[in-house]
Amino acid sequence: MIEQPLICTQIQSVYLESQSIPEEERYVFAYTVTIRNLGRSRVQLLSRYWLITNGNGSKTEVRGDGVVGEQPVILPASEFQYTSGAVLETPLGMMEGYYEMVDHLGHPFQVLIPVFRLAIPIMIH
Repeated sequence: MIEQPLICTQIQSVYLESQSIPEEERYVFAYTVTIRNLGRSRVQLLSRYWLITNGNGSKTEVRGDGVVGEQPVILPASEFQYTSGAVLETPLGMMEGYYEMVDHLGHPFQVLIPVFRLAIPIMIH
């Protein structure tokens, strides 16, 4: 029987006011992702997929190898953390997606990333 890898993700987003230009409809956000391997064997992150939706409902898809230029191997009981960013035309938006990973035997699997919000502080209530 093949043991399904147990991966947990946690995401925190922040508005980067110093890099944003609201008059030009440019809102910059950073998000930090922590990927924890709660399983008993190593896994590797190969690629990512993001669906970014701005406040007007406009959608952008982002696909690519790894994250921040890496395809990290995450050992059991350890984690990998990275920070990246997104630029929206609206002060409110959301992201969701998945990671394509492989287990220690090379079997592929997906880790879904639930929807999280990108919002300037005055938009959160």
